[in-house]
Amino acid sequence: MKTIEALGVAVTQAEFAALIRVSEAKVSQLVGEGVIERGQTAHAWLVAYVERLREVAAGRASDEAGGLDLVQERARLARSQREAQDIKNAVARGEFAPIGLLADVLGMASSAVVDRFEQLEGALRKACPDLPDEAKATVQQVIANARNEWIRATEKLVVAELDRLASDDDASAEEATSDEDGA
Repeated sequence: MKTIEALGVAVTQAEFAALIRVSEAKVSQLVGEGVIERGQTAHAWLVAYVERLREVAAGRASDEAGGLDLVQERARLARSQREAQDIKNAVARGEFAPIGLLADVLGMASSAVVDRFEQLEGALRKACPDLPDEAKATVQQVIANARNEWIRATEKLVVAELDRLASDDDASAEEATSDEDGA
């Protein structure tokens, strides 16, 4: 294996290990990972091995079997940083607030309205003592229907917005996956 012509013939794993000065186990690992294929010439193995070294050195491949793909990891990091900045920008523009805060505010607003509705019967008795019971019942029923519709509409809006956010997240995940595949 001392001449360049010797590279044109098939070699054993032990001979190739001696040529590139690594252990036979490392050559066996390269075969197992599909970097080099049994039965090929020393030249083909050497070209494949050097190409693998270039990929690892350039950060496009990992030196470890099953290791991190640095390009994909960089893409994931960039996406996470972009999403974090998007959230910060939305908060600064007043377009975004934590769900817990929004739920608390909506709950307080609902409680305030319900408290006012409950005071209506007493206010009607005081302001209109001669108002027939039928009229009082009608006003109470209209108020109760309005309150129930408000709760139903609010719930529908919240569910629709959560569905939209979930579909946006799914679209972002698919976009990131396609970006990583194209990288």
